Amino acid sequence: MNPEKTYYKIIKKTPFGSVALLWNYKNYNPFITGVILSNPKISAEDYVNNIKPDFIQHSCELIDKTSIDIQAFLEGKSIKFTLENISMENCSEFQKKVLLKEYHIPWGRITTYQLIAKHLGQEKASRAVGNALARNPFPLIIPCHRAVRSDRSLGGFQGGTEMKKTLLENEGIIIDESGKISREVNFFI
Repeated sequence: MNPEKTYYKIIKKTPFGSVALLWNYKNYNPFITGVILSNPKISAEDYVNNIKPDFIQHSCELIDKTSIDIQAFLEGKSIKFTLENISMENCSEFQKKVLLKEYHIPWGRITTYQLIAKHLGQEKASRAVGNALARNPFPLIIPCHRAVRSDRSLGGFQGGTEMKKTLLENEGIIIDESGKISREVNFFI
């Protein structure tokens, strides 16, 4: 248990490919520092093995539980993750505010980048909100897939737009033939 090392656990068999949990120890407690999703360009497992070879494969009770919850979430189950063991120390103050707002968007609801910006008192910051969510170190735990563009189009997602679309559909969000959120869906916030 070295507080200066980054550890990882690979969740191999999800409907979307592998997922990597990155974490380290602080005061002998594990804190998640990132979630890496596979995307059309590279699997999470290959990312960790090839781009971060100094990371150490390891696990503990908290990481095992979080892995089980992520697996269940990706299989369509409603899971509310805790932020108790999440390390946001590498996030800017603005990003922390955005991530905390996004964290509170409940299962089956969505918001827009613009609504989050307004809620933060920065009406013209919708692009900055989108950028903060694009760099969300904790996708799934902080459900950034629940934020879409004001025109109801999906916007981007670290795991790719197909993954975002499927995650939203798993939550009962209707997406029309044009790839936009149905007009019947009301926005949260």
